[in-house]
Amino acid sequence: MRDALPPLTSLSAFEAAARYCSFTQAGSELNLSQSAVSRQIKRLEADLGRLLFERHYEGLRLTPAGEQYFRVVQGLLRELRDETARLRRRGDDRQLTLASSPTIASIWLARQLPDFQRAYPDIEIRILTVEDPRRLDLAEFDLGIYYRVPNEVDPPGLLADAIFEHEMVSAVCSPIYLERHGKVIDAKQLLTSHNLMVVEDHYHDWLTWETWYRELDLDWQAPLHTLRANSFQLLMNATLAGQGVTLGWMRLLSAELDQGNLVQALPFTLPSKGSLSLLTPEHRHLTDPMRAFRHWVLSTS
Repeated sequence: MRDALPPLTSLSAFEAAARYCSFTQAGSELNLSQSAVSRQIKRLEADLGRLLFERHYEGLRLTPAGEQYFRVVQGLLRELRDETARLRRRGDDRQLTLASSPTIASIWLARQLPDFQRAYPDIEIRILTVEDPRRLDLAEFDLGIYYRVPNEVDPPGLLADAIFEHEMVSAVCSPIYLERHGKVIDAKQLLTSHNLMVVEDHYHDWLTWETWYRELDLDWQAPLHTLRANSFQLLMNATLAGQGVTLGWMRLLSAELDQGNLVQALPFTLPSKGSLSLLTPEHRHLTDPMRAFRHWVLSTS
């Protein structure tokens, strides 16, 4: 039948490729190879009898027909995702799905939610942990909570509101660590006689110990004793267990600091350039639970 719709796989590949103007990035999002995306696009172009993309010296771009088709396909796929997600939620209008990185979910969100649930006991919370917000499926969550840093490109289709700004970063450790290893005398002794937690994460632009020292005009040298990991969450758990000293974001760790589980190892703080942010799907209709959480988190944090 000439009026039959193209396969959904071809339309999804086209929408992603048009959004990124890249077959490679589209394939990364869809878990397909670049060649598989290219085949889907060629199949769609053959079915339509029109070229949708053209190559030029700057790379890939949409043809006029491709631009018009992209606007229609993107809108229809968005509506389909939203409606599918709504049905998957069992028609429960009181459910709220919050997306966050494992680190933020464990050290901040989980400690804040009891206050929200006391204020809104009828709202059912579901937490979805995804490390990279650019990997989020917009139909699978309602609101996201992520730490955003300067020059980091916001994920497409999401609006960001700062939950709190004016964050400060300090060297923190547990009282247990100080009992075992003694007080940190000064910044130099921290580097020579104490165990420093070092995060090696190529996705997050975490503040490094060297940058922290240099921006505070403290003398820097490579630390003699370190524990390295690609997970800030893992290093924070090790810090709480008395394994060393880490750089801590003071407002993010406010519960641990207030309860005495963490203390400042040195009396120096450096303003953070990032902020904890609330991400909202740009074209999503705000449900009552979404409105309630947005109001609560932006007004109380």
